[in-house]
Amino acid sequence: MNTALLHYWLTNVRGGEKVLAALGEMLPEADVFTHAYVPANMEGMFDGRKVTESFIARLPMGRRHPQAYLPLMPAASRALKLDGYDLIVSSESGPIKGIRKPRGARHVCYCHTPMRYLWDMHDEYYRTAGACGKLAMSLFTGRLRKEDLKSAESVDEFVANSAFVAERIRRIYGRDSVVVHPPVDVEFFSGADPTSSGLPFGGDYYLYVGELRDYKRPDLAVGAALRMNRNLVVVGNGKLRARLEHEVGGRGNVAFTGRLVGERLRGLYAGAKALLFPGIEDFGIVPVEAQASGTPVVAFGKGGALETVRDGETGLFFREASVDSLCAAMEEFEGRNWPSCACRDNASRFAKSAFVDGMRCIVGRP
Repeated sequence: MNTALLHYWLTNVRGGEKVLAALGEMLPEADVFTHAYVPANMEGMFDGRKVTESFIARLPMGRRHPQAYLPLMPAASRALKLDGYDLIVSSESGPIKGIRKPRGARHVCYCHTPMRYLWDMHDEYYRTAGACGKLAMSLFTGRLRKEDLKSAESVDEFVANSAFVAERIRRIYGRDSVVVHPPVDVEFFSGADPTSSGLPFGGDYYLYVGELRDYKRPDLAVGAALRMNRNLVVVGNGKLRARLEHEVGGRGNVAFTGRLVGERLRGLYAGAKALLFPGIEDFGIVPVEAQASGTPVVAFGKGGALETVRDGETGLFFREASVDSLCAAMEEFEGRNWPSCACRDNASRFAKSAFVDGMRCIVGRP
């Protein structure tokens, strides 16, 4: 079959882009369609493959900030020329699935989540947006919601990255979906050597990994570390960093570093007492990476973490989004033993091979 892979934009490497790369390995002859493509930022994932951009890429700053043109993306998606393709597989948490499907083609949508900023987390995004962002959301949210609902009509089968997202798809689009968890490089992280991290705080530290954004709640991790006088390493960048650093002040038990990948990151995972995961994620690759490194997780008990962490075996859940609740969970955590083999065994369920097997069953259907 002639196959097209669709992704909202390819401007940096995060979980969604790794999913698309795994789909590309599975479908080596497939062409890629996206709103914007920056090859230099993609770690060679799509080198040698035909990649077609929408007109968004040709607009001012369209490749650097494609999300600024969100109101134009439904039209840009419909303008993509997909004639001649028999199978279309979209990787979606932005408006790319609303293509004009060729007659007789089959469209499978791997949905990371219906767009959070339009639906479940609209109020949170609006609260933290600047003046221009608030104005844009006020002007365009209603129309974009209608476009998003309409775009679901082109999809023959939805695949959700978690049961949490499957419920959103059912509630928002009125559609059932099959759950196939995204691929995690568990083999890489299971080979972690904690000495490669340099062992901050002599190896006596908790770890936070992720963007420093409001909905990820890094403030809870920092607040709990300060209150309990526990060492914390914060890995990530974002607009909250300056505020959190100010909150820490001269206290020496919280250390900030920018985004890390590779040996340094997996060493930090392996050396930590536990990963603190205080936000609500659609799936959440970070807790799986930590467990693959043999490190347990203290997570907020909602969202994708409920599917990736085994409560009492590979970590603990705290039930309220508060510093008090997180501190109580950390105290309980410190009174118990956490075998690294249980963490690694749990993480193995999310290896790339499991993702490929699941998706092959779906895309191979007539």
